[in-house]
Amino acid sequence: MSSPNSLDNHVALITGAARRIGAAIARTLHAQGADVAIHYRGSAEEAADLTDELNSQRADSAASYAADLTDMAGLNTLVEEVVAWHSRLDILVNNASSFYPTPVGEITEDQWDDLIGTNLKAPLFLSQAALPALREARGVIINIVDVHSQRPLRDHTVYGPSKAGLAMLTRSLAKDLAPEVRVNGVSPGAILWPENGMSGATKDAILEQVPLGRPGTPDDVANAVLFLAKDADYVTGQIIAIDGGRSVGW
Repeated sequence: MSSPNSLDNHVALITGAARRIGAAIARTLHAQGADVAIHYRGSAEEAADLTDELNSQRADSAASYAADLTDMAGLNTLVEEVVAWHSRLDILVNNASSFYPTPVGEITEDQWDDLIGTNLKAPLFLSQAALPALREARGVIINIVDVHSQRPLRDHTVYGPSKAGLAMLTRSLAKDLAPEVRVNGVSPGAILWPENGMSGATKDAILEQVPLGRPGTPDDVANAVLFLAKDADYVTGQIIAIDGGRSVGW
């Protein structure tokens, strides 16, 4: 028999779930009984591998969906396809994110559209598209924010405001969608280093700001998402920093 807070028979849509933190979130929610819809944009092979992995553990418990989240017309289609899969949607995790530097003087409108579109516009309009299903399920939205929503990161003049906007969106939706839908956020710090490279000196400088003295792991973020989805029935409008204490000194 399922426990009162079991995720059995719940459906979770996780954006950007084929790799890195998104994949950890998918595995963690799936391990607790949820059926997971794995959204991806370009990582088709990784999404297929993860879907196969999860379905080998529990039949028809995972499915993958391709979508460009900056294409507003496709967001309703994405939600419709996920809801049609198991006739419900309980959890939306807005995890997909663009991240790269945009030094002042070199910023382009395309960069603005991509960073604001992926990190702020898409979570809003995807949440809006999912709202009828989430209301019916009395579900939850969880936004993956960033500790740099609070403090600027040099040369990331568009990325920072996009995540600051997501933090405010989290609180705004929490007020507007209560009591049917809870909305919370998780704000990672140094979890995975950027794939485009980072010097050892820069990594050391970042870790010097972290009281716990080490980077976190994707599972640290995934476990916070699990808590908010499964065990935090009286929590809404909150953003949990998973940063080893880095933001304490800010």
